Amino acid sequence: MAYPLKAEIAELDLQTGRLVLEVEYAGSEIERYLTRGGVSFDLEALKGPQGIERETYSLSNVEAKLLKTDSAQYRLECQLPESVFVHENRGAVRIPFILGMQARVGLEVYLHELNVPGRLRNLSIGGCMVDIDLAESVAISVGQEIPGITLEFPNGESFFSEGKIRHIRPFGNHGYAAVGVQFVNTSTSQTEALFRYVNESEREAAYLTGSNEKLTQHAPLFVPGAKERKILQREAQEREKRARQSPMERGVTDIAHQLQVGLMYMKTRDLFPVEIFYDCVDTLRYLVEQDRKAFLYSLAFLRDYPDWVRHAVQVAGQLTDLLLVRDPHAPQIREAVLGVLLHTMGKPLLISAKLPSLKVNMNPAQKEILRGHVGVLCNKLRELEWEPSPVCRDVIENANERLDGSGYPAGKRNEQLSELIRVIGVIKMINKLMHARNGIPPRSPIDAYRMIHEAGKAYDKTVLVEYIQLYGLYPIGSLAKFSGGFLVWVMDIDGKGMPCQVHVVKNLSFPDTNISSVLDKSDFLQIGKLEDIVNPADYGVKTAKI
Repeated sequence: MAYPLKAEIAELDLQTGRLVLEVEYAGSEIERYLTRGGVSFDLEALKGPQGIERETYSLSNVEAKLLKTDSAQYRLECQLPESVFVHENRGAVRIPFILGMQARVGLEVYLHELNVPGRLRNLSIGGCMVDIDLAESVAISVGQEIPGITLEFPNGESFFSEGKIRHIRPFGNHGYAAVGVQFVNTSTSQTEALFRYVNESEREAAYLTGSNEKLTQHAPLFVPGAKERKILQREAQEREKRARQSPMERGVTDIAHQLQVGLMYMKTRDLFPVEIFYDCVDTLRYLVEQDRKAFLYSLAFLRDYPDWVRHAVQVAGQLTDLLLVRDPHAPQIREAVLGVLLHTMGKPLLISAKLPSLKVNMNPAQKEILRGHVGVLCNKLRELEWEPSPVCRDVIENANERLDGSGYPAGKRNEQLSELIRVIGVIKMINKLMHARNGIPPRSPIDAYRMIHEAGKAYDKTVLVEYIQLYGLYPIGSLAKFSGGFLVWVMDIDGKGMPCQVHVVKNLSFPDTNISSVLDKSDFLQIGKLEDIVNPADYGVKTAKI
């Protein structure tokens, strides 16, 4: 099936192994999710004091009965297997990494060029499943042979092999992907090492689940060495720094995840998941209408996401906001926002050995490849037989054009560009200037406005004025520095565009300590006078992911 279904656990009996899942599905083909009376699913739990640590577990071909309880409601009555160990077709055993078992993984996708980090989720003699950041999945395709996969176990031992990507899919709801990797061209000594690692993993899982009473301690492979202990300590400190995301921030980051899932379907399944993309559009509008200032503030939390995703969601969010302020009933809003979300998707489609990553400082040849992203996306949409509406097509094809003909891909001029493209052109360029790209540091809002104003006839000056009036010189979501040495996120601005509510996150007199305190204008005397908007990267201000 094209998409995974989301289910909730309704009942669980540990004595009998009975598990009941409740699923909502409006389609007519739900039986196709069951293969020969079995169902496969991923479990994802958030745990820890702030609910920001992930525990995941995958089950395949679990015996299940499907019962319809309402027009679009179903119950899946599952009988869990007696053992957590899965016997594969070739007689080998696949060991799930459960109850905190872990090993770190490096996938070398392009030789000496791109190494993707991940976590081991299961292991067998023939291969493994790796949990990676969804953002990293853009460089990986099913059937792709990779130069190497390295497994690093807690005690410091490591294993290296060539690999082949067997499958890839979204994993849970927090921006991760599961990648199945087959070990290829393994020597006799590599196979012997794998037998030992699988045996020790089986022993560790048996010890943790209590299924073998003779085992009284951890398997040696999983006793952390000095290097692993340091990494675990650092990860624990990172977790302490994070606070739980607000519902608005979760909504915004979920849109970024869904865009990346949509791209994965386009790349790996030759499918255009139109429902996913329209859902992103409708969620953006819903969030803006719910609380526009909290929404604008939450957009800043995408700053550590891949540039193509961050740029797409932030520009689409501001366009939604600006068009709703102009006219909430304008008929073109939905298609215009869809066009903006899709527009940058051609960039990750260009990733190859010649352009192994979008994160690097690109050479001139790579920059030239990247300029072809609009054409690549249009070709992909034709290949997938999806026809955009006229408004959506206008945005996809012309969002990078400028009024003086200096834009790309077609160098169109003033009279050839719609009013919508004039608006998007200003929002896009301000967003580009205010974020670091290709080694160029970000500009402050006032510098970005000045550059656009001084760019001759490239941009519509009336749209620029409208933008400044709406978002001010200290926009919501900017990091500001106050004279007392405090760094704050701007949460709200008054009618004159000045901050009137801020979130204090750092006192530069104690740079290693993070603070979290919301102040209103009446309390600003505690932190001094507003000095300027600054670059979060200069002060190590980051948002970490679940």
